[in-house]
Amino acid sequence: MTAPRPASVGYVVKRYPRFSETFIVNEILAHEETGRQIDIFALRGVEESHFQDILARVRAGVMRVPDCFRGPDELWQLMLAGHRMLPGLPEALARFPEARGQDIAQALVVALAVRERGIDHLHAHFGTIAATVTRIAAALADISWSVTLHAKDIYYFYEENQHLGLKLRDASAVVTVSDYNVAHLARTWPGTQAVRIYNGIDLDRFRWQPPAPEADEILAVGRLVEKKGFHILIEALRILATEGRPIRCRIVGAGEEEVDLRAQIAACGLQGVTLSGPMPQEAIKAAMRGAAALACPCVVGEDGNRDGMPTVLLEAMALGLPCIGSDVTGIPELVKDGKTGLIVPEGDAPALARAIARLLDDPALRLRLSTAARQVIERDYDIRRNAPRLGAIFDACAARGAERGAA
Repeated sequence: MTAPRPASVGYVVKRYPRFSETFIVNEILAHEETGRQIDIFALRGVEESHFQDILARVRAGVMRVPDCFRGPDELWQLMLAGHRMLPGLPEALARFPEARGQDIAQALVVALAVRERGIDHLHAHFGTIAATVTRIAAALADISWSVTLHAKDIYYFYEENQHLGLKLRDASAVVTVSDYNVAHLARTWPGTQAVRIYNGIDLDRFRWQPPAPEADEILAVGRLVEKKGFHILIEALRILATEGRPIRCRIVGAGEEEVDLRAQIAACGLQGVTLSGPMPQEAIKAAMRGAAALACPCVVGEDGNRDGMPTVLLEAMALGLPCIGSDVTGIPELVKDGKTGLIVPEGDAPALARAIARLLDDPALRLRLSTAARQVIERDYDIRRNAPRLGAIFDACAARGAERGAA
């Protein structure tokens, strides 16, 4: 008997590509390896100056959905096309009184593309604008939809109501990236049954090697924003410097806090700490192979924003670089204190300083943590294992949607 064709899936994202969202590219590539047809819908323009080198491997086409229209005539033509191709359009639109006109217009564009291309299922990454448009587009096209929730979309204090509760109620499936998130969603929106699927990486591109015993550089990688906790790292390095330790640290990334971080480094007199700006992934991998440890001291921002499961931790642990994380959201599920890395309390610079010193002083500990971390990555974070789990959800949702439509 011939195996059923995998459901074709439209990925809906706010921007594509984004340098900080390698996990989406990894996921799409893993789906394409299995023969699944993927289309990508981007709702806003590209704002990146650097791109992942793996983008060239993605076969899926990208539709850049207009986010502004030239006037009522263009919108009227869109509505006429919707009336011709989307039965039940007025009734479907009546289900979304909270939606903005821009969301409706973009959803119409996506729904029409779904019909034209024969897409079976829509999947949104993040529960904000992508999920807003996906929810409406799926209703207009009468197909199933799902969403992966990460962190900011769950915890950030948005000025505008994101109606996440409505999305959780209507989605055919809800996926999230940590057990911490699963528990939070169930507490905050009772009845939510989210499925935890960890973000994965392509292990063929991240070969493990033992950490160099003589390495002494501390590495940190991420956007220069509050939630990354790099100000905590700099304070920890200041503490180590006052103890007479030579300090070598490189912070890779760009962002709104660059000026403040440079000022903090100068005020602390830390000659060995550099902000190197963004780097291509291969250069980051080379830096990881030569470093002593990765510091990832994430914090919860004043606006509620926080990291869910930083991809940089997955990549560092896969390569063999020992990691220090903080006890924020899902990080302790990956970095298990004393087993696969070291965990310090959020915002605790003295504890971070002690953890850094411990790794620098104990090459045997670095090797033990590195070895155990790679085993966990292979078991739980291999994209070729995790993407098929997500694909099975797509197929099940699409099948139920097709049965409903045929009834």
